[in-house]
Amino acid sequence: MGHNAAPRMPLPKQIKWVTTNCYGALVDRDKGAVAAFRKEADRVGFSFDEKELLGHFHEIQREIMSGSYELYAEVLRRTAIETAKRLGWDLEPSRAQFLPDSIANWPPYREANAAMERLRKKYEIGIISNIDDKLLGVSRRHLREDLDIVVTAQQVRSYKPDPAHFKECARRIGGKRGWVHVGSDYETDVLPLIQMRVPVIWLNRSGEDLDKRRKPTEEVRTLRDATKLLNAA
Repeated sequence: MGHNAAPRMPLPKQIKWVTTNCYGALVDRDKGAVAAFRKEADRVGFSFDEKELLGHFHEIQREIMSGSYELYAEVLRRTAIETAKRLGWDLEPSRAQFLPDSIANWPPYREANAAMERLRKKYEIGIISNIDDKLLGVSRRHLREDLDIVVTAQQVRSYKPDPAHFKECARRIGGKRGWVHVGSDYETDVLPLIQMRVPVIWLNRSGEDLDKRRKPTEEVRTLRDATKLLNAA
């Protein structure tokens, strides 16, 4: 039996809850992080390749998150210092706060608010995010819709792909029935839910190849596509 032997979870006949992650789904984390690093690097006349920066940024952040739990603001400070080091830029540790501070400027994707508005008309909606409550509050100023559920790393004291966020969400909504998650990161959002047998739509913005990985319930390129799939367009 190969990885794909288990059948995909179908979408529920009756959907009540739709959750999504925040950064990568609603808020453009990559654009926000690159702009923040660029602004800080310009102060000292350092230049970098965007793709290289993002490669290091994501890898280092994952490594730090897999250790013992600490607030996301601290994860970002450590990520800033280590990312700069790998790029050959000697960033003073006292300057690393620029990265958590920059979250206020991380922009929402163009379709994010309209998509959440459509979903809100039909379903209870929520955000399940690898962040702390304070920084999520900063990002929510860009998002218009009220939320029925919010689960953060700070609340469960761990980071996805550990399934604690999703178990907590299931506990609060009273089980897994009628719940669909839209996740932009395969490793942190899609895989844990496939393993929990919760229907999950992969918001594959960059068109990554699944290869031999286990298949989500559905795969879309934009949040607008997800709302159409969920009959909320």
